[in-house]
Amino acid sequence: MSILSSILSIFTGGSSSETAAKPMAEPQTYKDCVIHAEPMREGSQYRLAGRIEKTVDGRVLERKFIRADVFTSLDDALDCTFRKAQQIVDQNGPALFGDGEETRIV
Repeated sequence: MSILSSILSIFTGGSSSETAAKPMAEPQTYKDCVIHAEPMREGSQYRLAGRIEKTVDGRVLERKFIRADVFTSLDDALDCTFRKAQQIVDQNGPALFGDGEETRIV
């Protein structure tokens, strides 16, 4: 499967044997957000990918992200995904969920 179709399957909700079929790690809470680390398997490596959720006015808003970073170790990919998500939350602040969109890519 090409990298492009792997990336698109994450954002379109399609299933792929190379994407996470089940959670690889327990979600973490950070600044009222729930971070889900979902590294994508690509051959013998894992691409950094995940999503950040926040409940706003009773609605769960979701921000998905994928980066170019790849790791040979699943543990390294998970650790870096959580750190990257925290960085995204810190850098964007309230604007991350300020548009009210249910889901979008960051």
